[in-house]
Parts: sequence; C-alpha cells; structure tokens
Amino acid sequence: MRFSKAVVKHRVLILVVAVFLMIPSVLGMLGTRVNYDMLDYLPGDMDTVKGQNELLEDFGKGAFSLIIVEDMPDKEVAALVEKFKAVEHVETVLWYSSLLDISVPKELLPEAVYREFNTDHATMMAVFFDSSTSADITMDAIREIRSIAGKQCFVSGMSALVTDLKDLCEEEEPIYVGLAVLFACLAMIVLLDGWLVPFVFLASIGMMILLNLGTNFFFGEISYITKALSAVLQLAVTMDYSIFLWHSYNEQREKMGDYKEAMAAAIHETLVSVVGSSVTTVAGFAALCFMTFTLGRDLGIVMAKGVILGVIGCVTVLPALILVFDKPLQKTKHRSLLPDMTKFSEKVTKLFPVFLAVFAVLVAPALYGYNKTNEEVYYDMGECLPKDMEYVIANSKLSEDFNIASTHMVLVDASVPSKSVRSMIREMEKVDGVKYVLGLESVIGSRVPEELLPESIRSVLKSDRWELLLINSEYKVAGEEVNAQIDSLNAILKKYDKNGMLIGEAPCMKDMIETTDHDFQVVNAVSIVAIFIIIAFVEKSLLLPFILISVIELAIFINLGLPHYFGQSLPFIAPICISTIQLGATVDYAILMTTRYKTERIAGNEKTRSVSTALATSIPSIVVSGMGLFAATFGVAVYSDIDIISSMCMLMARGAVVSMFCVIFILPSLLMLCDKAVCATTLGMKRAYGSAGEQLTCRRRIS
Repeated sequence: MRFSKAVVKHRVLILVVAVFLMIPSVLGMLGTRVNYDMLDYLPGDMDTVKGQNELLEDFGKGAFSLIIVEDMPDKEVAALVEKFKAVEHVETVLWYSSLLDISVPKELLPEAVYREFNTDHATMMAVFFDSSTSADITMDAIREIRSIAGKQCFVSGMSALVTDLKDLCEEEEPIYVGLAVLFACLAMIVLLDGWLVPFVFLASIGMMILLNLGTNFFFGEISYITKALSAVLQLAVTMDYSIFLWHSYNEQREKMGDYKEAMAAAIHETLVSVVGSSVTTVAGFAALCFMTFTLGRDLGIVMAKGVILGVIGCVTVLPALILVFDKPLQKTKHRSLLPDMTKFSEKVTKLFPVFLAVFAVLVAPALYGYNKTNEEVYYDMGECLPKDMEYVIANSKLSEDFNIASTHMVLVDASVPSKSVRSMIREMEKVDGVKYVLGLESVIGSRVPEELLPESIRSVLKSDRWELLLINSEYKVAGEEVNAQIDSLNAILKKYDKNGMLIGEAPCMKDMIETTDHDFQVVNAVSIVAIFIIIAFVEKSLLLPFILISVIELAIFINLGLPHYFGQSLPFIAPICISTIQLGATVDYAILMTTRYKTERIAGNEKTRSVSTALATSIPSIVVSGMGLFAATFGVAVYSDIDIISSMCMLMARGAVVSMFCVIFILPSLLMLCDKAVCATTLGMKRAYGSAGEQLTCRRRIS
C-alpha cells in the first residue's frame, strides 16, 4: 500500500515526469533505424551470410540488382550505364559495353553472353553496390537510379524490394496507429461505462507506447515488422490493465468516502492482479527470443518491454490521470451496454455436454488445417507487396523477357585453376533450371588468356582471394525447385572448392526456410512450457494448466487452420509469431475465469453453481478484452497493402475472437467434466466425499 499511496500523493509530479519523458522518447523513436531486410536476421555462422560479408570485404560489392532497359538504342544504353556508374555507392555496372571497351575482338566473345543479356526490345545489365542490401545509402542509390532511368527501366533485386517496402511502410504506419486508436476507442465507448474514460486510457497507453518506441534507440535498429506492429499490439494487449484499474477504482469508490483512498486501494489490487496476468503475456513474447532467426528476438524483446511498460503506466500514469480528471469522468459515466450474464451462463453450464462434443469434433479438423497452413506458408517477400509496386513489375519483366526468376552468386577460391572453373561452370549449366553461369572463363572463352585483360575488367569478377560467378536461374526464390537446384549447385561447388560459397537471395531464403522450420517447433514448445509453469504456479494446480492451455491451443489451431480451408497462403513468420502471441495474450481470459471458479469451489459452492458464477462474472471482462484486441488490429488488417502486416493483424484480430468464444463455451464445459480431478490436484482444495448422488464440494484445507 505504501507504493499506492505514494502514487496518489505525487500524481501531479508523475504526470509532469511522464510528459517530460515524451520529448526524449520521440527523439529516440525518430533516431531508431528500421531494418527492412528479412535476410539480415539469419544466423551469422551460415555460409550464405559469411559469403555476403566476404563479397563486401574482398570485392567491395554488397547489394546487387539486375536492371532491364526496354526499347532504347545501344548508344543511349551505354550513356545510361555511365550515368549509373556516377551514382554514389554504385561499385560496378556490368553490361555488354563494359566488355567491348577492352581490346578483345567482338567475334571472340561467346555468342551466348550477348544473347542472354539482350532480346528484340530489351537489354539487361548487372549493378553492384559497395554497400549492403538494406543500407540506407543503398536505398538512396536505388531511388536515384530509378529517377535517372525513367519509365523505360526496371530495377529488380533485394535492394529494390526493401526500398519499395520502406516507402510503403512509412506511408502506411501513421494510418496503422490511427486506425488502431480509432477502433479501440469505439470499442471502449461501446463496452465501457463512460464516454470520457476511453480517451484517458488512450492518453496513458499512448505515453507508454512512445516510451517503448523511444527506448528502442538503445538497440540501434528494429525490424519494420516490429515497428509496424509494436504500437498496435501494445495498445491491444495492455488495454486490459487499464480496464481492470478503472473497474477496481469504481468499486472502491463506492465503499470509501474519499476518492484518493479508493484509488490507493485500487492501485494495490490492480498491481497484484495485473502483474500475475502480464507474466503470461511477457512469457509469450519472450519465447520469440529463442528463435535462431533473430527477427523473433527483435519483436519479442520490444513487445515484452512494451507489456512491462504498460503495467508500469497502468499503476502510475493512469491513476494520476484518473484522479486529475475524476470529476468529468464521473459526470460522463453511463450504464454499461453489456447485459447481466447470469441466465446466459446458466444455460451454457447446463448444456456443457454439447460443448464438450463440439470441442471433440473441432480438434481433428482444426489440427489438420493448422498443420496444412504451416506447410503452405510462403517465404518470398516480394509476395508481400502489391502487384503495382516497381519491384514487382521489374521482377515480372525479368521473368517474361529473360526467363530469369532468381540470381545466385558463387565465390570460388582464386587459386582454383581456370580449367577447373570452366569444368565447374559446364557442370553447373547442366543443372535443371540454370540458364547460364557468368564468370571470367565464360566471358573471355578459352582462347583469350586471362592475363591479357585490363585490371579494371578483371577486378569486376576476380580478386586476390576469390573469383565471382553469377548464376541466373529460371526458378523463383523460396520454391522447392530452386532449393533442389541450390543443393545440386552446392554439391558441384564443394567438389571443386570445399571452401566455396553459394550466396544470393535464393540460397539465403533456403537457409531461412530451414532455420524457421526449426524455430517454429522451439518457440511453440518454449511458450507452452513457460506458460504451463506460470499457470501451475498461479493456480497452484497440476491439472488446470493442461485444461487452460488445451482451450487456447484449440483456439490457435482453429485460427491458424482457417487459412488452409480458405485457400490462403500466409507469410512464413505469421504462424510462428501468432501462435505464441495468441497463447500469451489470451490465456489470461482462461486464468480469469478459472481463478473465480476456484474461489467459488473453495467457498463451498457445488460445481455447477461455481462454474456458472465464474462464467457470468468473467464474460464482461473477457468480451471487453477480446473485442479490444480485435478492434485494435482489425482495421490495420483490412487497410494494409503489405501482406505480412495485414496477415498478422488479421490473425490477431480473429485469434482474439476465437479465443474469447473458446473460453466462454469450452472452458466451463471442461471444468464441469474435470471438477473431481481439479479438486484432487489443486493445492488448497480437497474432495469432500458424500453419499451417492451428492455434489462434490471443495473446502479450504485445514492445517
């Protein structure tokens, strides 16, 4: 109570400090770099990641793009190449004219090289940058190249993708927050008992969101997914805590004459309850940190921090705001629109065998759909973007005009003899889906000694340590065909050079597929075990954690199983994150009801009455919480043109509603069914055996 009284006493100081902290928070938020490249989150010990670093360090080449130029004379294209070379951070532009500038006669160049880089109406060039794929300077260079090139040129490659992604995100993100605030506010106005109270909630939560975003500055950078979702998620998840404080304050106000004393009691009560409730949510987000694909750690840490800050704000800033605005808040109160749930809960309890049957019937199709959805996810980040984005159009042109769907790069030791490299190239070109392999040997042919080439040309494809080969493939990234192709190419490469490395978008995507498949299992197991332990500790029971988690897991199976039945494919990161987030964020609904059920049974009430009372008293809080999470995420899901953001928000919105219904209808039925076992396996409860036909009761354990 000492803390609670201190908050009440220093309420004005708390608000002054909170407002003052918003200044560095805004500066920190603006100063936090956002990473739009998913491949950056691969473990650093992978060959693909090492190869990218070697390419940058040894060749000074980082990002790579293929540029298509349509309906332009060769002289103008050559002039365009020179303009591209002048763009800051463009390291090399490789085109047919680059090779003709040397003293090698045109007829000595392999005809296939010219043919593969030209069609009847288009030509293609390769551009290397001296900076990494998602560096800000690389994206600036991509924008400058596009402005120089005009409408006749199309820029592909990961750097073009992240550039378009960044521009779209920056355009949409303010609208995400606006929609989340608008719909959450409407939900609270409808479901709470005051017209003004939602705005006080939003002011308090908004300060904590800004503080969370501002403190990300100390991480250096965060992913675009984290930036896009963290504010929406924090608003949705921590809204419950504000609602609990408000209800507790109003209850205490009726008991006490002084509103300050009422708030002190409400803070104390809220702190005890909210800390216990938030632990499961924090555990759910913390489980994401066990992913080797470090995007999970990025999102997990930021969201766990956001929940903790939400709890702090709920017992400091929010009470201070409520006390300052107490008079207008009391004047604008109205009757809650939610009806009394006693009769409804009695009917649900009476029909518990029906809902048990529903539970049993749903498990198999939900689990089947869930497993199928996980198999049908996509990894190509280009599919996240709208079809009219410049990157998507460029990739389509590349596929249609040149039959190129992806480009790999090979780093082979410079000491490997040219004859061996030619043999390796010939073997690689026989691999299914490989269009051609471009290297010094394929450019100059066997008739021209490498030593005759000027150093400026040799340095493009060879250094003292490595020789660089480009492989163009007919197969799209992240597909089974290209992954098999990569395995074949790697096998050939290792035969000639055991330290050689195959790098590029498709090899990185293959590594990401293998990494996240493992991560999905690990994160699921960690989140379930962690939350199981927390529930067992909170409820002091061995059986209740199984019951509660089974209810929420069914909701997760239903939520993630529906995309399969709807014919939808999800981005790969969505099932991993959503299963953990939904478990951590909505298991509180089940804990709330179960805690009340235990209280009723310990008080000596028979099981039917205990379950019915627990359901009736919990439904308003569950509905308000579930609809709050739905409202905060649904608008973003409908609006966003970035499929990874839209999909995750839709899954969260739907997951909140599905969890809400499962807890309201399935959990009471399981409690009715397992009442004997619950009493026998829960500390502080024991069975009272009576005569045949008597109801089981639970009484306090007498020491």
